[in-house]
Amino acid sequence: MEDNLALLVVGSIALDTVETPNDKVDNALGGSSSYISLAASYFTDPVHLIGVVGDDFPKEHIEKYKEHGINIEGLEIIPGGKTFRWGGRYHTDLNVRDTLFTELGVFESFSPKIPEDVRDDKYVVLGNIHPALQLQVLEQLKSPKLIICDTMNLWIDTALDGLKEVIKKVDVLIINDSEAKMIAEEDNLIKAAKIIRNMGPSTLIIKKGEHGALLFKDDKIFAAAAYPLEEIFDPTGAGDTFAGGFAGYLSRTGDLGFENMKRAVIYGSAAASFCVEDFSTKKIESVSLDEIHQRFLRFKELTEFKDAEL
Repeated sequence: MEDNLALLVVGSIALDTVETPNDKVDNALGGSSSYISLAASYFTDPVHLIGVVGDDFPKEHIEKYKEHGINIEGLEIIPGGKTFRWGGRYHTDLNVRDTLFTELGVFESFSPKIPEDVRDDKYVVLGNIHPALQLQVLEQLKSPKLIICDTMNLWIDTALDGLKEVIKKVDVLIINDSEAKMIAEEDNLIKAAKIIRNMGPSTLIIKKGEHGALLFKDDKIFAAAAYPLEEIFDPTGAGDTFAGGFAGYLSRTGDLGFENMKRAVIYGSAAASFCVEDFSTKKIESVSLDEIHQRFLRFKELTEFKDAEL
């Protein structure tokens, strides 16, 4: 394990109003930076969170970051400003949701400013924000060892050229299966992965929701199953929590080999499986590293089998 492998997280910070068939929550902590940072904080220290909020942002959420050892030197609080708010309603099929409202507030004019003493962090996660903002972050970095990037279909539709510039510069791209097909303009995921990796990233993770995830690195593929849960309470932030667990474990170990990447995918999946068991960040705030590790071991049990003799 290497020393001082700090993790930099840049993304959105939001107050979410979420309705599911189970219940509803108003103005809960959300945003990609929140989920990523909280999940990563179980594995590595320090985690540097970069984002922007208004002065209406509840102090209890700031205290929650601090309780998890998250460094908020790069958190901008705009006097008189309104924090980004999002509202969504999930259907009975939790893979389907409707956006009820989006109020960007201070996030509309967000320009990431990386503190000077944070610019040499070796591990970086670019949360799901506009590609132009992701490029701004990359221009401020010194010598990162690993850059992990997330994106979404909105940017593929509206800012593809900028997104391709980002993809050229990152080491790991994390997207879902529909986004992979959109970027590659190819329906076969294996072919799509090859096309996307030729654009720049040495490693690609394609999330498949309840069907797990695929890891592509070098000429190797790892298929990770999803953790079987009897009930999913709120899927909001699961992908960001996965990214946080994945990045946090890699930062903790300093090993970027394929076998360790596989372990990082499972730790990310374990963290995400906790996230969906309650609204917002509530479960990922209160879980322990030991509980995440025990679920990691359960993943291992679920996928182990002995060689067959023919």
